[in-house]
This record gives sequence, structure tokens and C-alpha cells, in this order.
Amino acid sequence: MSARDTDWDGVRLHVVTGKGGTGKTTVAAALALALAAGGRKVLLVEVEGRQGIAQLFDTPPLPYEERKVAVAPESGDVYALAIDTEEALVEYLEMFYNLKRAGKALSKLGVVDFVTTIAPGLRDVILTGKASEAVRRKNKDGSRVYDAVVMDAPPTGRITKFLNVNTEVAGLAKMGPIRNHADTVMKVIRSPETAVHFVTLLEEMPVQETLDGIANLGENAIPIGGVIINMERPPVLPEEDLEAASAGRLDLDEITRGVKAAGLEKDAEQIARMLVAEASDRALRTALQRREMERLSVVEQPRYELPMLTEGVDLAGLYDLAQALREQGAA
Repeated sequence: MSARDTDWDGVRLHVVTGKGGTGKTTVAAALALALAAGGRKVLLVEVEGRQGIAQLFDTPPLPYEERKVAVAPESGDVYALAIDTEEALVEYLEMFYNLKRAGKALSKLGVVDFVTTIAPGLRDVILTGKASEAVRRKNKDGSRVYDAVVMDAPPTGRITKFLNVNTEVAGLAKMGPIRNHADTVMKVIRSPETAVHFVTLLEEMPVQETLDGIANLGENAIPIGGVIINMERPPVLPEEDLEAASAGRLDLDEITRGVKAAGLEKDAEQIARMLVAEASDRALRTALQRREMERLSVVEQPRYELPMLTEGVDLAGLYDLAQALREQGAA
């Protein structure tokens, strides 16, 4: 499949993170659809065990296997994988220690929970390892199985620790299969084939976590992707009206006359007062959004803006968001 002109030519692992509540799973799903458009094959990986992907694509809970969940525009395919930590650990034991039967027995005894509790770095190696393996996987003819992999990753506050698996396993293993596996994972994560995208809202805390996360990744030499501003609310009032509302200069009498002219004679003044209050609230919200957008202006990475889906997030909405990402060069 020939490359297309996007901001992320050559990137094959797209890691999507964001503060809780910013809609990062929705954005990850939309990005997978966007990347798959035009006959490509994309894998969408979920690592937090919430089955959020299944809900978005309106499918039954995903088993621990790669399963097709959507057809992208122009005949692309999106596959999804919800990683089960226990199953992944058993698979890991089989792959590197030939302990499949023992692994199943260990999981029944609760040792899996014990291992991932005392050695959380091992858990992260397993989860990131599944995504990096999918990136490297090839068909018999040498072509890549997937054109791209999108990972719905942990929240911004944990993303650097989650991806920097070499540091996490340093105290566990200096050599051997675990160390070698971690090194292989880090080669993918630190390569130009990887980009970590941040999802944010135009609100103080998500923006601050985005700025902090970008700084932390940069300090750890992990490639930084774009900033995706989700659920943007465009101003509904003209600029002069927003300024008047912000300054408390809206003409209540004029608005009252307008309400009456619309046929709402009864309680016209009360309705007008409510409209003035709503306009003031909108003006304040617009001012706050502009302030946060200004804070994001220091970021060198590309920025993309996705609209608020007023009807809620459904499959049709995902396709709309995917189209918006394509139009802005994100995929």
C-alpha cells in the first residue's frame, strides 16, 4: 500500500493517551478508522480491560484475539484486540519459557495477580509488547500484516512510565528473556515508527496534563505525536455579542422586545433574563477555551480539532470524527 501525505508518514504505532474524561478511546477508534481508509488494515489495541472499543463499535465484548470490528471508508478494515493481562502473561510464559501448562496452573492459583502486583513493570512490558509485536508482524511474502497499529493507552499521568518499559524492568532483570523482550519493545517505541498523541479538552487540568506529558516524553526520548483537541464547542454568538455579554453590556430591553416579537409575550422579561445569563455563560466559556488554546500554542506538535458530537458518540459519529482527522492531515 503506497504512503499518503499525512503529518505522520512512516509512523506505524500510534499511541493515544489523554486525561480521563477527554474521550481518548473515542479518538483512538476514530484514528483507527481514519488510518484504515483507502484499503488499509489497522489494528486497534485496548490495554485497560474496559471493553470500551466493543461499546463504541456496538459489538459483544471482545475476546483475547484480533477481530474485525469495522469497515473503513474506501474499503479499509479495522481489527481490534482487547488485551487480557492474564492471557497475555500465559502467552508470554509459553513464548519465552515454554511454560504454557504451568502458566495456566499459575493463573488459577492467583500467581498472575501476584506477579503483576509486585512487578508492575512486567505487566507493562507484556501489554506494550503485544502492540509492538503487531507492528513488526509480517506475512509470508514479507509484507506487513497491519499497515498501522493504534493503541488506546493509559491516561496521560501514567503514559511515560507505561511506555518506558526498560526503566520499569531494570530492577527485575539485567539479562535473559524479560530484558531482551523489553529491549525489543523499546526499539519500536523509541523509533520513528511510533508517535504518542495527546487527547485534551480546552480545560485547565487536561491541558496542563498534556503539557506535562509532552515534557516527560521528551525527557525520556519517546516520540511525541500530535495534540488532538476533542469536543470543541464553537462560539454560537457573533464576536461583538460575546464581548458585550462578557462585559455585561447586553441590552435587556432590546432582548425582551425580541422575545415578544417571537410570539412569547408571556414571561418575556424572565425569558430575556435567562437568555442574558446564558449568553454570559457562553462568553465566559469561550474566553476560557481561548485561554487554554493560547497555552497550547507553545506546543510545536501538530494540533487537530474535533467537534462536540451533540447527538452523542455512535458509529456514525466515529466516521465523522475519522473524516475530520483525515481532512486535517492526521491520517
